Amino acid sequence: MKVLLIEDNERLAGFVRTGLMAAGFVVDLTGRVDDTLAAIATARYDAIVLDLGLPDGDGMDVVKAVRRPGGATPILVLTSRDGLRDRVDSLNGGADDYLLKPFAMEELVARLKALLRRPGHVLGMVLICGNLAFDTVARETRIGNQPVALSRRELDLLELLLRRAGRVVPREAIEDSVYSIDDEIASNSLEVLVHRLRKKLQTEQATLKIHTLRGIGYLLSDDAS
Repeated sequence: MKVLLIEDNERLAGFVRTGLMAAGFVVDLTGRVDDTLAAIATARYDAIVLDLGLPDGDGMDVVKAVRRPGGATPILVLTSRDGLRDRVDSLNGGADDYLLKPFAMEELVARLKALLRRPGHVLGMVLICGNLAFDTVARETRIGNQPVALSRRELDLLELLLRRAGRVVPREAIEDSVYSIDDEIASNSLEVLVHRLRKKLQTEQATLKIHTLRGIGYLLSDDAS
């Protein structure tokens, strides 16, 4: 799951980004309205975490930009504006939820996952393919009854492939979902990541396999079915 975090306070942005990454999210970070509009124009995000007080404009301008084309990306607003009218205006303006500062990281993660579990969004509780089950909330993978140790990036790749099992996922879409804009991506980074995940699945005797379509992308299928 890829999240766009919009926060201009460097200390708070670092705290939130670290917490979201620890919860299994890929995180891009911006701190200005203009940079944010450029980011949402070029990348697809599963959710947005937005601070309303930005140095070059109001965060609600971002909400309006996301909603203008009929976009349904979940938006969670972070704000120190604790007046009832401010909260109502945020929700009426297109935000899905809000969280008052200061806040606990655990609550932010829980609220974000709750938004993504709503009908029409993308975060299901458990994804199953063959003899593998992936708990998207706990970020745990099991083959049969045995837990499988995977890195955060391997989990991101597996979740993306599971959600599109039986369909080809273009490599560009995988790179966009698995890596943030700050990551340095070598020409063979994705191949290495796929190789590691494929080897672990084979070692643990998973019935599902990752197929390579050279020059196109990857496809996950249950070869036991």
